[in-house]
Amino acid sequence: MANTLFDKIWDKHVVQTVEDGPTQLYIDRLYCHEVTTPQAFDTLRDKGIKVFRPDHIFAMPDHNTPSDQQEVINDPIGRKQVETLKKNCEEFGITHFTMGTKDNGIIHVVGPEKGLSLPGMTIVCGDSHTSTHGAVGALAMGIGTSEVAEVLASQTILQSKPKSMRINIEGELQPGVTAKDVALYIMAQMTTSGATGYVVEYAGSVIRNMSMEGRLTLSNLSIEMGSRAGIIAPDETTFAYLKGREYAPKGEAWDKAVEEWKKLKSDDNAVFDKEVTYNAADIAPRITYGTNPGAGIAIDGNIPTLESIPEAERAGFLSQLEYMQFNPGEKLEGHPVDYVFLGACTNGRIEDFRAFASIVKGKKKADNVVAWLVPGSWLVRKQIVEEGIDKILEEAGFELRLPSCSSCLAMNPDKVPAGKLSISTSNRNFVGRQGPGARTVLCSPLVAAASAITGVITDPRKL
Repeated sequence: MANTLFDKIWDKHVVQTVEDGPTQLYIDRLYCHEVTTPQAFDTLRDKGIKVFRPDHIFAMPDHNTPSDQQEVINDPIGRKQVETLKKNCEEFGITHFTMGTKDNGIIHVVGPEKGLSLPGMTIVCGDSHTSTHGAVGALAMGIGTSEVAEVLASQTILQSKPKSMRINIEGELQPGVTAKDVALYIMAQMTTSGATGYVVEYAGSVIRNMSMEGRLTLSNLSIEMGSRAGIIAPDETTFAYLKGREYAPKGEAWDKAVEEWKKLKSDDNAVFDKEVTYNAADIAPRITYGTNPGAGIAIDGNIPTLESIPEAERAGFLSQLEYMQFNPGEKLEGHPVDYVFLGACTNGRIEDFRAFASIVKGKKKADNVVAWLVPGSWLVRKQIVEEGIDKILEEAGFELRLPSCSSCLAMNPDKVPAGKLSISTSNRNFVGRQGPGARTVLCSPLVAAASAITGVITDPRKL
C-alpha cells in the first residue's frame, strides 16, 4: 500500500492504538520554553513522577528574553517564568540553554541549527509554531500543557491521527518573492482554517528549489491556516544544511542516517485526503491588511472592497479594518510606517538578515521609523558579525539587538505602542499581538527593509 511521508513517520512511532480512541505516539524530541511548562513540571512533582527520558528533552527561555540587554528581566512575571524553567531543568536533569549564552535563542531557530531536529523524528513543544521543525522532514506539532506533562512522564502522547494534505507550488518565483510571501499567499487562498485537521506536506518545484531557511519559514506558518503540522520531504538541501551540526550524527553514523532519510518521501502513488496546486507566477511580495495572517494582498494591490466580501463575513471584515485604521479598497503601498521588526522564529535566521542587508546597504533608515532587528539565536548573531552584516546595518542607521522572540509578541520590553503601525516579519497580526492597541502588517524581510528605508510600506522591487 502506498504511503505519504506523514504516514511513514506516524506509523513508525505508534506504540499502541486505543480502539475507537487515540493513538499512543512515541516522541523523539520535546522542546520546552518558559511559558507553557511550569504547570507540566508541577504535575510530575505532585504525582511523584520523574522525567522518563531527560536526554530527549531540551529547554531554553525565549518569549520573555529582552533584546536590549540580558542581564536582568525587569518584568516580575517574565523573570519568574525564566527562573522557574531553570530550576525545573536542574531538578529533573534536563539540558537547559540559559539566557545570554551561546546556545540560547528562539527554540524553533536553535533546534534545527543545532541538529537537534532531524528527519523522521516526532517533535513536540508547548508552542504552536513547533510546525517549523517539519522543514527538516520531521513530524512536529504544538501541544498543550497537559500533553507536555504526558511526554515528560512517558515520552509518548495520545493523539488522534490527522488527515493528510499536499500543497504543491509549481513554477519559478519572481524576483523579490520569498518563502514568507509564498506562505502569506497560501494562507490568503486557504484561509486561516482551510487546513484544520490536516498535516500538510509542501511539494512542487518551488519547494525543491527553496533554501533550507526558506523551508523553515514556510513550515513555521503552517499553523496559521489551521493545520496540525507542516512537513517537507528531506533531500540534498536538507542533508547539506544538517551535516556537521552539533547534535547531528557524525562519520559512519551520518552516512547510515542519510540512507534512511532518503526513504522519507511520499510514494509516487500515495493518495492524500486533499491536494491543491498553486502557480508560482501568481505570487508577488505580500502584506497583510487585517488581524489574521490570511487577510493579505499583493503589496501593489488594494484591500478588498466591501462588495467583494460575502455578506456573512462583512461585519468581521469591517471590524478588522476599523482596528487597523484602513478602509475597504484602500491601497497600502505608500502608507506611513512607525515600527519595523525583523526577527522571530519566522524570519530571524541568517538568510533573513542577508536579505534585509541587501536592501539597506548604502542607504539610510527613515527618521520616522523605529527598527528592531533581532537575531533568532546567538549563532545567527555570530554569523551576522562574521559576515560584516552588522557593519552594513550600522552604517544604514540600524542597531543589531540580542537574540529574543522580541516584538513577535508582547511578552518582553519590545512592545509597539497603541495605535502605531508596525511592519513585521513575525507570524501573527492578531489584535494586540505586538502590544495593546498596536497595529501589525506582516511581510517578508525584503519588504521590511524597503519600508524601513523609505518610511512607508514599499515594494522592494522598486528599490
